[in-house]
Amino acid sequence: MVVPMQPTTRDTRPAASEPPTVMAPVVSPSCALVCLEAMKPESTGCETGPGFPCNGSTPIAGAGDRSLAGVDSSNDVREFLATRRARITPQQAGLATYGGRRRVPGLRREEVALLAGVSVDYYNRLERGNLGGVSDSVLDAIAGALQLDEAEHAHLCDLARAANTTSRTRRPRVSQQQIRPGVQRILDGLTQMPAIVHNGRLDILSANMLGYALFSPIYVESGRPANHARFVFLDPRASAFYPDWDLAVDSTVDVLRTEAGRNPFDRNLSDLVGELSTRSETFRKRWAAHNVRLLRTGLKRYHHPVVGELSLDYEAMEFPADTGLTLTAYSAQPGTPSHDGLNLLASWAATIDQTHHADTGQTTNHPS
Repeated sequence: MVVPMQPTTRDTRPAASEPPTVMAPVVSPSCALVCLEAMKPESTGCETGPGFPCNGSTPIAGAGDRSLAGVDSSNDVREFLATRRARITPQQAGLATYGGRRRVPGLRREEVALLAGVSVDYYNRLERGNLGGVSDSVLDAIAGALQLDEAEHAHLCDLARAANTTSRTRRPRVSQQQIRPGVQRILDGLTQMPAIVHNGRLDILSANMLGYALFSPIYVESGRPANHARFVFLDPRASAFYPDWDLAVDSTVDVLRTEAGRNPFDRNLSDLVGELSTRSETFRKRWAAHNVRLLRTGLKRYHHPVVGELSLDYEAMEFPADTGLTLTAYSAQPGTPSHDGLNLLASWAATIDQTHHADTGQTTNHPS
């Protein structure tokens, strides 16, 4: 299971509630052409990871190229259960209290055991990180006692599944996932809204033209695949791109923590978490909270360097035939400034794309 390594030198950058002051850039037509050119998937050649310049941040001194592979997942189990227990008061759990000073901020272990209908010794074993052989019914009872939401309940089950996984079934490092032609045709068919396909590590693996245009700031760096988490925590432009900075930071960490529960032996994810942990104090603090989240639908705000403020509804759809891949599409309510902004974004992307093809003699209209 992936957990952060402690750096040897402190990262002194501001916390998420105080993002770095960065003015949103004004993009000229010539700069826009370069920006859209940088979005192309074939623009590779930059190695990513700690110590490499294409991530937009200087690594913490002494961090080196640490890998987090092989860390015992029992620590994640212990901290997840302890943090969930600490947030539930006896009153919230419906337990009577008889005065006196409590030494713990939330429930005691014996109170969780009582609520879940298991022995105190058994629950102590679980919270020490030993989920081996635990039944689904016990997990459900623990989830009920700790008042876990859907994402947290699923995460607890993922942790238990990892605890019962033998070394023979652990998956090695895999190459970049491929987008099937049928999926790409679906993307290209969504001409009125931005759409991207990403994996659980938040690598953007493909997009339609509007998707590339919307997330063009993420594609400025030449490292591929473009990664949302690296952009949020390591690129100073991110604070201007996301007006709701704290929400963007929290949701990014929560999604990666959720993925770490699903795929605890993913070496690429381990390396990403290790890189972010050693280079960003903001990430490191959020990661230690063990919060998880399912992003299926909602509203997100962006400040695009070309078209300005956009408030977009999003819908996320998983592909059963491509485990781990999700298509997320963004739309704006008709008649709103954001809807006008999307139309402007489409015009800008089409103009830049046509200019590029005129210069290169290409005839396709696809940005890649």
